[in-house]
Amino acid sequence: MTHEVTAPVYVLRGLDLLGWRNMQHALDYLYSGGTLRSGTLIAINAEKMLAVENDAQVRALIEAAEFRYADGISVVRSIRKKNPEAQVSRVAGADLWEALMARAGKEGTPVFLVGGKPDVLAETVDKLRRQWNVNVVGTQDGYFQADAREALFMRIRDSGAQIVTVAMGSPRQEILMRDCRHVHPDALYMGVGGTYDVFTGHVKRAPKVWQNLGLEWLYRLLSQPSRIKRQMKLLRYLAWHYTGRL
Repeated sequence: MTHEVTAPVYVLRGLDLLGWRNMQHALDYLYSGGTLRSGTLIAINAEKMLAVENDAQVRALIEAAEFRYADGISVVRSIRKKNPEAQVSRVAGADLWEALMARAGKEGTPVFLVGGKPDVLAETVDKLRRQWNVNVVGTQDGYFQADAREALFMRIRDSGAQIVTVAMGSPRQEILMRDCRHVHPDALYMGVGGTYDVFTGHVKRAPKVWQNLGLEWLYRLLSQPSRIKRQMKLLRYLAWHYTGRL
């Protein structure tokens, strides 16, 4: 007999966040009792926390999602600072997506992929099928007109997909997931940003040692100095963290 897997919820600046101990806990929670949960998964990092404060539309989109989890190391550290007893670890969105795809392959869960460039999307599908035998039941690259959205939602519904992953960047992917769920509510939706590019080797992630030290942001900044403006905004988050305004 399989039992329902639960996870504690922690609050940061009024936002409820799931506290997963590790990747296995995250997967067991999403496939609780052997059944995949339905709803929307959103990765929360410091940048998202700032966007929630600054943009009412982003706040509404994120608050509407059932599963918000700590993707950024700074958010994990803030949870631990506020809740010293918390057994919570960073679950990076790109890693969670890969783990979820591997599990979907094992379970035979039908998957629909949205977003990315056509060639990257095709490579992603090919690699998912070869590596984990994932049952990809449909795809749509990120280059479609606004008037094609309804037809896409129907295709997703008719495919019977139980996992829908959307790589379009924020807040476009969150808007698409929210609207698609009106047509096809019985699926797990996940916004994955640039994950297909990383998975297919078109974009390099920080080496594991940088990730483990919580310095992935610094690696990205050093390899892409144009990110400096984005990173400077994060000083505001650090101020919240160190002055206890979380």
